[in-house]
Amino acid sequence: MRTALLADIHGNIDALLALDAEWRRTGRRPDQIVVLGDLVDYGPAPAEVIDWVRTHAGIAVRGNHDHTMATGEDCRSAAAFKALSVATREYWRPRLDEADLDFLRSLPLQARWPDDRGPTLLVHATPRDPLFEYRRGDDGDAQWREALAPIDAAIRTIWLGHTHVPFVRAFDRLTIVNPGSLGMPKDGDPRGCYAIWEDGRIRLERIAYDVERTVGRTNELALPDDARRELASVFRTGGRLW
Repeated sequence: MRTALLADIHGNIDALLALDAEWRRTGRRPDQIVVLGDLVDYGPAPAEVIDWVRTHAGIAVRGNHDHTMATGEDCRSAAAFKALSVATREYWRPRLDEADLDFLRSLPLQARWPDDRGPTLLVHATPRDPLFEYRRGDDGDAQWREALAPIDAAIRTIWLGHTHVPFVRAFDRLTIVNPGSLGMPKDGDPRGCYAIWEDGRIRLERIAYDVERTVGRTNELALPDDARRELASVFRTGGRLW
């Protein structure tokens, strides 16, 4: 079984379609596609991303930006990027169909995925706080132990996103996998990040896409000038605002 893990697509349909095209070109389309939240905000094509995920993903969980788009609650995103999320969300929320908002609202906060070694837990942020808590791959054991405390003993693998930085970490009996962000990486590499889980092994992968096309789409939106400039910088640099 070949499973693709996608997270933090953030309205970037160009990155998503580049990955889809690569799978078709190589004949290596995964058997299952899992989406770990944050389909919307920042990027210029949230409706198209929602439609792709609704059509192709076997399962998806809700991210903090999905939750905010659907409910109007605070997204609690990182301070450096919050104004950008607000600007794009205020633009797109009245333009999304109610069916799209209903889809985001219907996504579960967590889910389980069957695996021969034991069930896998899917969550956007952490088991303790599925929507909002940030835990990096290099955070201390005590921090991770607290964030993971709610899970039951059967879980052997956790797939999560939220930080936009990929990592694989062995922790106690667990393997924690963050595939990074497909649509808005923040680790200094503008290529989209994703992961492949196959036969009990995980591979972190990258996909190049037409960043300038995404920047062009963004520049066509009626956003504040500084928001367009900052988003262009993030897409081009893989995370830096300037």
